[in-house]
Parts: sequence; structure tokens; C-alpha cells
Amino acid sequence: MKDRPEYFWNNLGIAGLVMTVLLWSTASTAAPITFNTALPVAQGEFLVREQLIVNQSGDDPSAANRDRTASAAVTAMGYGINHRWTVFGILPYRDIDMDLKIAGQKINRSNRGLGDVSVFTRYTAYQNNQPGQTFRIAPFAGVKAPTGKNDARDNLGALPPPVQLGTGSWDYFAGVVTTFQTLRYQVDAQASYRVNNEANDFAAGTIARLDASLQYRLWRTSAEGGIPDYLFGVLEANLVRQEKNSVNGSNDPNSNGTRLFLGPGIQYVTKRWIAETAVQIPVVQNLNGTALENGYIVRAGVRANF
Repeated sequence: MKDRPEYFWNNLGIAGLVMTVLLWSTASTAAPITFNTALPVAQGEFLVREQLIVNQSGDDPSAANRDRTASAAVTAMGYGINHRWTVFGILPYRDIDMDLKIAGQKINRSNRGLGDVSVFTRYTAYQNNQPGQTFRIAPFAGVKAPTGKNDARDNLGALPPPVQLGTGSWDYFAGVVTTFQTLRYQVDAQASYRVNNEANDFAAGTIARLDASLQYRLWRTSAEGGIPDYLFGVLEANLVRQEKNSVNGSNDPNSNGTRLFLGPGIQYVTKRWIAETAVQIPVVQNLNGTALENGYIVRAGVRANF
């Protein structure tokens, strides 16, 4: 069975995905690009985020010479129930393309359409506000529903799990995120865990991950009586550990492992919207057997709150 790269919030899941959807208050500010934040969405306000994610995997150590590119247009919406509770929904549109060799012949397997929906809630458990800075801790928990098609076929038969739009399973995730924000910079850190259940005799391995993000203000506009715009430099790190996939009740020895990404990025922040982009570069890939390595992950998006 071929490896199935999955990332919390990025398939959102993609990977995920799952993706990293958050703003907080009546004025926008910097935030992590690849994961969550502990800062709230204001009561009665909505957040909308559109993000394009391109996940390329190649450098196949097996004879299959696999090359997989998964693109996702991820739509996320959040709503501030009150100053502590926020709910979110995430829906990806996925376009998956995989080239490989079978019996020496190069073939292509592809698929596109809506993926699995994720819904989660976040609770601000602790906050400490001081002049010019704030510190917050917020646990979160959610579920991914099997809304994406998971039994697609082509002229060669059923598509393998890495090319299916959905997993076919109800999966669950939870974690905690902390945020320390000042006028000059912001630091976010997150720990999360995701349980992937079985469907169609396949179960992706459970995922544990640690994430960290530093957003540093590089430039600001002048504002006469209003809120200025800001340019932030961003540097993020994502440590992802995924257990082996299960096929027909047995572990696949050629799937998953440990990956560490470093992601430089940039954000342009206004009062009501943010434009952002980042590139996640794998610096460590300690994978099992012939599991497919990641080449890069590119993210670009816009957020707005109203």
C-alpha cells in the first residue's frame, strides 16, 4: 500500500488539515499560517479564510517512482459565540495528481472534488492581559466527517487511498494552543493529536504534532486617526509524527514516520483582512520503509472578519 501523507489542519486535513483558520477581535492582527492561535474571534463576528495549499511529494525510494501533487482550496469559517467559545467549520476542494510506474509503464491516477468537512470548537481557558501584551491558553476539539467521496475509480480500478478525496471515516482531534502577543511580535505554540479510524479496510495512522510560530513586525504604515497596516515576517516549525497506516488490519511497513518542517512566510495585515503566504520545507524526514517523502508545501491565502 502506498504511503498516505496526512497533516493536521492541512487536509487541513489534508493535513491537517485541518487546518489554521483563525482571527480574533474587531481588528485583524498577525497569526500562524500553518496552525491555530489562542486569540479569540469577537462575540457575534464571523471569520472567513480562503487558503490555497499545494503539497508536493516525490523522491520515491521504491521502484514505483511515485510523484504526487495535492492541491487544495480550503474554505474556513468561524463564529465567536462569546469571549471564550468559538466554533469553526472547514471544507477543502481537492485536486490530486499522482504519477507512478507499474510493471515499467508510467501511469497517472488523479481525482478532484470536495473533501471531508471538519468542525471544531475552541475555548479560552486562561488569559492574562497587561498593557501592550496578552497571554492566552485555549484547548480545542473537533471531528472530521466523511463527506468527501472515498470510493472513486478510474479505468484501472479503485483509486488508492492517497488519491481519494475523503477517508470514509469519522476522525477525531484535540489539542491546546498558547499565544503570547506584544505590540512588536507574537509567539504561538500548539500540541495536537488526531485519531484516524478505519474505513474500506484502510486506516491512516494517528497523528501527533507540535507547532510553533513567530510573527515579527517588519514595517507599518502611518495612520492619521486610524489603524495602520502592518507587514510581518513569519517563521514556523511543524513536527509531525504519524503512526503506520493499517491495511486489512495489518500495519503497512512502508508508510508515514516523522517529519520536521520549517516555514518562512510573510503577512500583510490591515484592520479587516490579512494576505499571507508561506513555504514549508522538510528539514527532517525519518520515514518507514519506502514511504513517500515530501518535497514542499506552499500556502497562500486571504482572511477577513466581519
